[in-house]
Amino acid sequence: MLDFVGKRYWYFLFSALIIIPGIISLLIPPALKLGIEFSSGSSMTVAFEASIEQADLRQELENLGHAEAIIQRTGEGDFLIRTKALEPEVKDEAGTVVTPAERETVETALRDRFGPLAVLSFDSVSPTIAAGIVRNAIIAVALASVGILLYITWAFRRLPSPFRYGVCAIVAMVHDALVIVGLFSIFGKVFNIEIDSMFITGVLTIIGYSVHDTIVVFDRIRDNLTKGVSRSFEVTVNRSILETLGRSLTTGLTVLFTLLALYLFGGVTIHNFILVLLIGVVSGSYSSIFNASQLLVVWENNDIGKFIQRVRPARVPAKPRG
Repeated sequence: MLDFVGKRYWYFLFSALIIIPGIISLLIPPALKLGIEFSSGSSMTVAFEASIEQADLRQELENLGHAEAIIQRTGEGDFLIRTKALEPEVKDEAGTVVTPAERETVETALRDRFGPLAVLSFDSVSPTIAAGIVRNAIIAVALASVGILLYITWAFRRLPSPFRYGVCAIVAMVHDALVIVGLFSIFGKVFNIEIDSMFITGVLTIIGYSVHDTIVVFDRIRDNLTKGVSRSFEVTVNRSILETLGRSLTTGLTVLFTLLALYLFGGVTIHNFILVLLIGVVSGSYSSIFNASQLLVVWENNDIGKFIQRVRPARVPAKPRG
């Protein structure tokens, strides 16, 4: 029988090697490359009648004072353009337009340069709305974490120390979130990938997937503890992992193949969302088996306390006075 539990610290080391580079990247400003939903800005999808090159479109936007513009070609051949917030029109006291809206200026310049075009969609987010989205996203993740902790503690209430199962599930969930956020921090610096509202949706989806996969393993541990398959908690956990490994791998691979097809053939607007799910499914499957379950064994054996006792220098007995 394979001994997964006996190699638990190697799994923790592997997780650390994945997470630490992401944390370092998060400490280097900007931590994440924020989309307009979080940093404010404007986004428009433009369709040109003539065939144009992305480089030419980028050069024209730079000429208009938007060197920061991010341009992506959609699956339909249109262009998704993200810029800083476009200024509205300015009127004087008499109501006369002094400065036209910057959106109209951009559209006119692009039309003059590349010919007829159609603006398929236009969105603009103010700094106030962006701050509200960030705040709501943080609240949503915090509430989800508390709810998951309480539910798992209640579901495993008949086992000794049910709170441990909830805490270990939350740790695995945080592991997956750190993997995703850390990698997207690196992707933002290297590949110029932004995070948007779909990123938050993807992270919340992965939280649910990770917890579900963790509960599957925990549920088998509960069954084997109830049956008394072994007096050793390590043996019980190891057997539970082996019994659920096939199901976890089958579920994960099925989801991965579906997501990979969506990433390759889906529209550009969902690429980042699918990328979050791809990373999260791999991380979630790994953390459920090799982190959450192993943490239960560490907690049960008091490995951390034993380690502290070994590394703590022994106290030298004080010499008697006199």
